[in-house]
Amino acid sequence: MASDRRTLLADAALDVLADEGIRGLTHRAVDRRAGLPSGTTSAYYRTRAALLTGLVTRLVQRDQAELHTMAEELPPLRTVDELVDGMARLAHARLTGEGRRRSLARYACTVESVRDPELRELLVPRENAGREAVRLFLSTHGAPDVETRTHTLLTCVDGLVFDRLVSGGDVSREALEGLVTAALRP
Repeated sequence: MASDRRTLLADAALDVLADEGIRGLTHRAVDRRAGLPSGTTSAYYRTRAALLTGLVTRLVQRDQAELHTMAEELPPLRTVDELVDGMARLAHARLTGEGRRRSLARYACTVESVRDPELRELLVPRENAGREAVRLFLSTHGAPDVETRTHTLLTCVDGLVFDRLVSGGDVSREALEGLVTAALRP
């Protein structure tokens, strides 16, 4: 029961953060969003730091689950077009619906992590099936320094998502193709 309540509160905290920003993230706001009595959130997450840690932990869990599902649905990536299609699908998912809300929360937490090493450690990119698919693609296509190129490519895609989140619109195929082409250069 406690773990279910923690999950409910962390999900509510994600929603508050997405809707109201970091300043709006309070224990009371999370209680209201979760539809629970005042004081519930502080009983489970005593401090703001604990609330942020719980929120980020849940965010990472949800992101990892999304990436795992997306990777399972994709065929093996053989061509640049297939990799670009997969990245475009991920970028679109991160800019719309529930993915947009998590992206807003993720970027707010990323800025907070500059001053909080514990949050920063939680937000470090994790191994997942999507990252492995990109790594394998680059390796198969002869890219040098595959680890660095994988990290750089995915960081650049993340930057495009951030830009489109702030400016509106979707990530263009041309931009993604340019990034993949650059990652494959000798």
